[in-house]
Amino acid sequence: MNGIWAGLVIIAVVWGGLTGRMEAVTASIFTSAQSAVTLVIGLVGIMVFLLGMMRVAFDGGLRDAIARGLAPVLRRLFPGIPAEDPAMSALVMNMSSNMAGLGNAATPFGLKAMHEMERLNRHPGVATDAMVLFLAINTSAITLLPPLGTIGVRMAAGSAHPEAIWAPTLIATLCSTIVAIGTFFALGRLRRFRVPEATSDTATDVPAPPDRLTAGAAAETPIESREGTAEDPAGPTAGAASPGPAGWKRRLLITLILLATGAGIWREAIALSANGTPGEVLQGLTQTWLFPLLILGLLLVGIRGRVRVYESMVAGAQEGLDVAVRIVPYLVAILVAVGMFRASGALDLLIGAIDPLTRQIGVPAAVLPMAILRPLSGSGSFAIMSDTLTTYGPDTFVGYLASTLQGSTETTFYVIALYFGAARVRNGRHALYCCLAGDLAGFLGAVAACHLFFG
Repeated sequence: MNGIWAGLVIIAVVWGGLTGRMEAVTASIFTSAQSAVTLVIGLVGIMVFLLGMMRVAFDGGLRDAIARGLAPVLRRLFPGIPAEDPAMSALVMNMSSNMAGLGNAATPFGLKAMHEMERLNRHPGVATDAMVLFLAINTSAITLLPPLGTIGVRMAAGSAHPEAIWAPTLIATLCSTIVAIGTFFALGRLRRFRVPEATSDTATDVPAPPDRLTAGAAAETPIESREGTAEDPAGPTAGAASPGPAGWKRRLLITLILLATGAGIWREAIALSANGTPGEVLQGLTQTWLFPLLILGLLLVGIRGRVRVYESMVAGAQEGLDVAVRIVPYLVAILVAVGMFRASGALDLLIGAIDPLTRQIGVPAAVLPMAILRPLSGSGSFAIMSDTLTTYGPDTFVGYLASTLQGSTETTFYVIALYFGAARVRNGRHALYCCLAGDLAGFLGAVAACHLFFG
């Protein structure tokens, strides 16, 4: 990451000077830095709120339920994390949100997961295997539900079949995820990417990460036994009552709320079905209801567990605020470098160099700017996709491929900078290689899927 970041800045300055674009490069420094801070400010609110709601649900017993349900799978993927540890709970919530297409909800959970994994790290500043695998899965962005944002842009551009890119996007994300995970296991065997041997300082100051035996022991330890630790002096409930069986009054209240919510969903489904197909009804309900249902579900778990929900929410929200402040310098650094690289014209030069190669595998030159920018800037690639749909049409092969590429992977460098910044990781080991391998697989998968579906 150090070499890539320095390379972006150096190339931007040198090439910008040679091509007479230094004024644009200079302007991009200020605009990109401002955009990075604006991005963090916009992220703070949702991060504070969602981490607060997650704390409510965890205090209500969601953490234990997640551990019991997913422990067999996740213990194999993340053997160094105890099944009932907060890191595992946040990790699962992040993955679930990503698979449901709730990108805004996934980020706070991911930041919380990285923070908790660093707490278990016996080599502070060096990414653990769990961190590397977690980032590989995150940047490959497997999403089961339709990419609603992209579909919305296609609808605005006049597409006759805006949802047609759902299946190709799913194929692309599956390719990227499989390759990213495979690369993690392949590169993890190399000596170059092994975790350094413990020194006397780290061995005495930092607790060792639990192995399979430790994880099993931790899973058998009641959550209450971890109250009052140095990491969380207030204990896991932070002023909330310990989870316990819900009385009949609480169960009746929850049942009535669920029935009323179901009636609201049914009412809207009837209204949408009057002017739309079943697919359009499902899309409309998903776009409108999915995120509010997540919030309601987290709150009801807390109510069922007899949690003092307001106090618990505030305690969790404070953690979100601390994490948000920590990530500012990392985001400013990467977004300014990307902005300079683009403003200098070096991105256009790179596109011209690889166009003859990509044309041989059926990739039009019109989508190359977006394909290259996708790992660097999510907002930039989204803007280029919108412009491509307007210029070439949403239902052309170029339009289909651009739309599929947008959902094939995540913004790799943004995610790495954001999550490693939250955990203060300086040595990412093979995380970047895993993520870039996933990006390449997602690109090739998107190309193959679009040729399969659209000719």
